[in-house]
Amino acid sequence: MLTEEEGNRGLKLARAAIEKYLSENTKLKAPDDLPACFDEKRGVFVTLNKFGNLRGCIGYPYPIFTLKEAIIEAAISAAVGDPRFPPVIKAEFMDVTIELTILTMPQELKVKPKELPDEIEIGRHGLIVKKGMYQGLLLPQVATEYKWSAEEFLCQTCWKASLPQDAWLDENTEVSTFEGQIFKEER
Repeated sequence: MLTEEEGNRGLKLARAAIEKYLSENTKLKAPDDLPACFDEKRGVFVTLNKFGNLRGCIGYPYPIFTLKEAIIEAAISAAVGDPRFPPVIKAEFMDVTIELTILTMPQELKVKPKELPDEIEIGRHGLIVKKGMYQGLLLPQVATEYKWSAEEFLCQTCWKASLPQDAWLDENTEVSTFEGQIFKEER
């Protein structure tokens, strides 16, 4: 777990990465004075909101990058690479708030499909659904925000994966949970 101060450093790093990319079209080099936890490999998502509406969200569910690299990459991608939105432009960036979610390692749920809802704790778990080449992920805060049940959360994660909403009931569908520590800019 990160401390509040470390989380705030992560938010500042994400904002600096986006500002540098929007201003100079170059990637920020992480500062040398970051706490040691920024050198650990971690999964991370960066979510951008503008006036309370989603403006971009990209991340890495698995710990393939160090935390500092993952934050920089995800922040830039959330700003200019989320295919659901046009790229953020410099003039609007002052109206964008950043949310940083640091993830635990996803754990596959090894239960019968009908038992999956009993294994999911709304507000604590995020979900990854995989079947064949399809994969979808929803962060823990999404189910809370929409007041979904565990079944609805599973259905929506399947939908995000471009699968039928009841795909989680198929024995060949892999469902994993993870937890996320959330840090938000206050505006």
